[in-house]
Amino acid sequence: MDESEKSIQVGAGGTRVVSRAALLMCLTQSRDEERALKEKLLREEDVRAAAVDYGGEFVASVVRIVERAVVAAKREGVIVADEYKEEGSVAGAAHEALTQVMSKALGLNVGGKIGIARKGNNVAVAVYFEVGLLHLSEAAVGLGHRAI
Repeated sequence: MDESEKSIQVGAGGTRVVSRAALLMCLTQSRDEERALKEKLLREEDVRAAAVDYGGEFVASVVRIVERAVVAAKREGVIVADEYKEEGSVAGAAHEALTQVMSKALGLNVGGKIGIARKGNNVAVAVYFEVGLLHLSEAAVGLGHRAI
């Protein structure tokens, strides 16, 4: 194995684990499914996770979506309350995830879920939104990662 393969393997573990966990959390369909998945992730992967639903007009709601991600992460113990760098990491990852769905969501309504996961110093935020107008909708998924 050459040096470039080694560096990819070493850094990918925590990032991949939290990214997958955040995506799974944002795709849960009920609170019971969320709770069961959180317990499984904590038990099997030592990952703390949270999820929160969201809906509304996309552009007007970007700040509220980021705030909801930070509040949910605090409430569920994914990050330590009032720890600025941890809040900033979740907010940055949430913003990154939102920028990935922005081209589909601009000017339209969104509804879906935000998933947050952390293992060690890796945190990931995933958003799953249905984007649309009336009964016409598209699906959009975004994922952001930060190191704390």
